[in-house]
Amino acid sequence: MDTRVKTYDDKMQKALDFLLSDYQTIRAGRANPHVLDKIKVDYYGTPTPIQQVGNVTVPEARMIQIAPWEKSLIKPIEKAIMSSDIGITPNNDGTVIRLVFPELTEERRKELVKDIKKKGEDCKVAVRNIRRDANDAFKKLAKTEVSEDEIKDLEDAVQKLTDKYIKDVDKAIEEKSKEVLTV
Repeated sequence: MDTRVKTYDDKMQKALDFLLSDYQTIRAGRANPHVLDKIKVDYYGTPTPIQQVGNVTVPEARMIQIAPWEKSLIKPIEKAIMSSDIGITPNNDGTVIRLVFPELTEERRKELVKDIKKKGEDCKVAVRNIRRDANDAFKKLAKTEVSEDEIKDLEDAVQKLTDKYIKDVDKAIEEKSKEVLTV
């Protein structure tokens, strides 16, 4: 692959990777520790991910258990979870915090699928914007050192990449939607 095209391939891959990591934070009725990825706890004045201040486990299909390494962190972790957007009230017994995930209603599942599709569309837009940037860069090359045929080949290569990533995004949307809709 041409190095000029490889740059844009990397950018498209990053857009897809971001979408996939974003999808991991969407809860689908089962407990997934990734829903905590974006939540930070105030640890001695530093916002720190929950996974770095305690042990996060999934003892049951619909429960996450957080065992802080310091008992003094129970309240800050609870506070961080309460102020986050995961919509679950933490329970603590003085040593561990438990998050019990309720079954998702049909209506909530449909809302999540809409959200999944919107995030997928945003990713497709990002991929297409990268294609546009690539084509603009190639047109600038045409004015200087590269033949029109070479420019056409570069544009074709980027179009093929775009098609591949759009297909990958569609597949990710379909898989995550199916996961959310499965009761």
